[in-house]
Amino acid sequence: MSRQFDDILLGSIELFCSAAELGSFTAAATAAAVTPAAVSRAVSRLEARLGVRLFVRTTRTLHLTEAGREYFDQCRKALAQLVEAERAVTGRQSAPSGLLRISMPTPYGHYRVLPILPEFTRRHPDVKVDFHLSNRNVDFGDEGFDLAIRGRAPADSTMIARPLEDAELVVVAAPDYLKRMGTPKTPDALPGHNCIQFALPSTGRNIPWLFRVNGADVELPTAGLYCCAEDILGAVTLARAGGGLFQTYRFIADADLKAGRLVEVLPGFGGRSRPFCLIYPHNRHVAARVRAFVDFLVEHLREPPRFIT
Repeated sequence: MSRQFDDILLGSIELFCSAAELGSFTAAATAAAVTPAAVSRAVSRLEARLGVRLFVRTTRTLHLTEAGREYFDQCRKALAQLVEAERAVTGRQSAPSGLLRISMPTPYGHYRVLPILPEFTRRHPDVKVDFHLSNRNVDFGDEGFDLAIRGRAPADSTMIARPLEDAELVVVAAPDYLKRMGTPKTPDALPGHNCIQFALPSTGRNIPWLFRVNGADVELPTAGLYCCAEDILGAVTLARAGGGLFQTYRFIADADLKAGRLVEVLPGFGGRSRPFCLIYPHNRHVAARVRAFVDFLVEHLREPPRFIT
């Protein structure tokens, strides 16, 4: 077998991947204990060999080109496979390290993940975490995410979906609103109330409310003067201010319910939930930092939520 990669080229690939992960030649140089000029030369060697530009560089920013993203994705996997090959032969398991990028919905991030994230970094101080709070679906390949938390499993067979929890739903309203408008006793009474809507980011359609009526699971469309898009916490804030009824996750409303800022409505028709799952690319050689975070999250989400007060 003829040799296609010398030591210099392999080193250049490692420096290129580090610069792509860290978003900076200077940061990559610091991590590798070399100069920024050495990183720049390494990237230039690769660009000359490949005949394409890998980065768009300005005085302030560094971004991968489309070809650069594709090359980075493949090189990152190849380097991870080399690391796994060494571990398999030597039996060593390295400590989790490097950059972990995760996307999660706004409410789940605020109420379930971010409160426990410091504990993860205390356990694994060599892992740097970039988190992205948004309710839209992300593209793992184009945007460079390692993990995402979403409300439903994707149909994509290249992704692993690991269930985290079924989050209980609850209908809430401010005491002032109920004093003015009355408290509905059954879901059939909801048309007489202002029901705050939340539009699903992926479709733009208002989410139906879920109830359990006489042992049967039902979905009911509701209507009202307000519709919230993207950030469900905005709808909770509006309900707290007396804007109407809203169905949300109990882990969001719990502190307000305990403090009396919100009141649970229709408790006899509750018990419904929506799932959350952890999604990541199907790859035999999963990075140690990804494995560590998956295990940590599954472990801690078996515990009661740590509510924000």
